[in-house]
Amino acid sequence: MAYLEITLQVEPPNRVAAAGVYEKYKQPFLDTVPGAISKQLLVRDEDVQVLHGFQTAADAKAYLASDLFTRDVVGGLSPLLKAAPEVRVYDTV
Repeated sequence: MAYLEITLQVEPPNRVAAAGVYEKYKQPFLDTVPGAISKQLLVRDEDVQVLHGFQTAADAKAYLASDLFTRDVVGGLSPLLKAAPEVRVYDTV
């Protein structure tokens, strides 16, 4: 199993809109992305994180290049971000 963690700097007034982007694309992510297992939205005072579960790290990296991510998700979130997202891929051992 592998995880893709994306940390987003979103101001509190924009978090409802960011959660809307998450909700809009969660099911298409789970239904259409190869290797997709799970997707969780984590919120804390400092930032918002989206934690994606995949069968493999290669699946996670492929998602980052997909139209769903680059066009739809990034396109929806870009106006809401105050900084570039931090993207990390983890493999479980």
